[in-house]
Amino acid sequence: MKLLVGALAVAMLAGCSTPGDLMKNDPTISASSNKAPKQYALCVLPKWQEERSTSTMSETESGYRLIVATDMMTDEVLEIGSSGKGSKVALYQRMPWSKMVGRGAIEDAVRRCL
Repeated sequence: MKLLVGALAVAMLAGCSTPGDLMKNDPTISASSNKAPKQYALCVLPKWQEERSTSTMSETESGYRLIVATDMMTDEVLEIGSSGKGSKVALYQRMPWSKMVGRGAIEDAVRRCL
């Protein structure tokens, strides 16, 4: 029984992902915007929160980061940094091929706010 519980715990931890884990892969969307990083982030965040109430925004050294996560996993990370007079944006997704609930709206918000 202990072996079964231990194996289950290891399997659950293997499924965890952090923003750093996602950002090791290539972004699903990589683009530029004429909007300042904060302006762009404030355009995307409410749209994300409509789809996934767990969406959060934080300030980073170079701009802003938006995250959609559950208790155990980060599903989406949007990095927004300064670039000239605008922003550079990169969307990272845990399983970009998956049609998770709200994923289309998440990607659409990133594109519409450009």
